[in-house]
Amino acid sequence: MSGHSKWATIKRKKAAADAKRGKMFTRLIKEITIAARHGGGDPDGNPRLRLAVDNAKAANMPADNIERAIKKATGELEGAQYHEVLYEGYGSGGSAIMVEAATDNKNRTTAEMRHIFSKYHGTMGESNSVTWMFERKGIVTVKRNGKSEDEMMELVIDAGADDLVTEDEYFEVKTSVESFESLRKFLAGKKLEIENASLQWVAKNHHSINGEQSEQLMKLIEALEECDDVQNVFTNADFVD
Repeated sequence: MSGHSKWATIKRKKAAADAKRGKMFTRLIKEITIAARHGGGDPDGNPRLRLAVDNAKAANMPADNIERAIKKATGELEGAQYHEVLYEGYGSGGSAIMVEAATDNKNRTTAEMRHIFSKYHGTMGESNSVTWMFERKGIVTVKRNGKSEDEMMELVIDAGADDLVTEDEYFEVKTSVESFESLRKFLAGKKLEIENASLQWVAKNHHSINGEQSEQLMKLIEALEECDDVQNVFTNADFVD
């Protein structure tokens, strides 16, 4: 078991708020569209699309919405073509930030990102300016439902998990990108209640900030997430009380 950054808890609460605001559906639709465009419209032959569809179903997205998104991606229906863009920069206190976006107009989104970073005491960096501080990991969040940490550790360690973080109500299972899909299927096969499964940028080391710097960084992250083109925001910041 490893220590847990407060950012992970904050991120989960923000995801719940996004769901209430309806923003989650927009992000899920974009992910389905991109996955289908790159790997084809058959979820059985496209692991990324399978994950996107499963996450959409877990968020109670209607099947018609999912089907339309796939058809738009494969050209059966007209629709916007989204491009994936990764933005990097720094926030208050020198915290590193990575922003995943899906946009139909890169110039518009880049200009908006630059404006947001500047407005909220941040600096947008060049490509690969902060990537080296993060590593790509598969994260599966599972509801505890009475299971102990020892029980969960014994279950996941042989299934390809790299790490297990325990919270009051959840387990967060980390794995390599290569083992992510097999681990996700394994946990689902064990009838565990998966809250979320995704590939994320995980900080190699956490950068502690507090006080005014914490407030400024949270405002920057919230402004970035409010942008319609932003899919995910990651930071190495650890918010101290």
